[in-house]
Amino acid sequence: MATIWDADEAKSSRASSRESAYTVPAVARPATSRSRRRLGPGPAIPFGLQIGPALLVLLWVAGSALGWIDPRILSAPWTVIEAFGRLIEQGRLQDNFVTSATRALLGLSIGLVIGTILAVTAGLSRIGEALIDGPVQIKRAIPTLALIPLLILWFGIGEGMKVTTIALAVIIPIYIHTHNALRSIDSRYVELAETLRMSQKDFIFQVVLPGALPGFLLGLRFAVTLCWVSLVVVEQINATSGLGYMIELARNYGQTDVILVGLVVYVMLGLVSDGLVRLLERRVLSWRRTLAN
Repeated sequence: MATIWDADEAKSSRASSRESAYTVPAVARPATSRSRRRLGPGPAIPFGLQIGPALLVLLWVAGSALGWIDPRILSAPWTVIEAFGRLIEQGRLQDNFVTSATRALLGLSIGLVIGTILAVTAGLSRIGEALIDGPVQIKRAIPTLALIPLLILWFGIGEGMKVTTIALAVIIPIYIHTHNALRSIDSRYVELAETLRMSQKDFIFQVVLPGALPGFLLGLRFAVTLCWVSLVVVEQINATSGLGYMIELARNYGQTDVILVGLVVYVMLGLVSDGLVRLLERRVLSWRRTLAN
């Protein structure tokens, strides 16, 4: 005999079955499509690094053509181009360029070798770090250009002083960044090398140097810049040749166009050398996936 309770229970059962028939399970509901937001800098712009310098040149041309720039303060671009042709015709620009490039490459090479050796020695040995890192940090606190009077007393005003000044300027960024990269190598790689019983030579060439390569290349970019900065200064101190000597001589005669020729050459050398280091970095470190790529 059915009771009122049984009737109510049957009604609730039928109602729940009807709701379940029209209800879509949460798992089966289609997810709303939403495009992923890019957080990086975006795709590379063709010739993006040349846009800034091109805008500066355009402003220079416009200012000179409209008379906004006094030619006694800053010569017009066409005047500088004429000075370029005149110096090339006379052979002065080529001779001074070869002299400056020789000094820069010699000082850069010496500083590169010394800085790398010091960084590897201090990075792989506590004794080496105790002996090397302190003097290097002292040198880092002293501007290289402040040492020029002392270097003149030691080496005179010849090529030795100029090359030594450039080398001292190059050593610091190479050492700092390479040493920091060495100390930042993951300790798990060191443990793996110990497990594989690698020799000291294999450990250096297969673990240490590849791990320190990003820091070394970053230091090389700073070193190249400091190389040209130091060259500009030392060639204006009792020099008889070089781009800095040409600029200093033009200053004495008030030749603004010749000064700008020398500065443009310095700019081109700096941009080209930095571009070569960047190209080397992209080729050597092509295996890295970073925000830049």
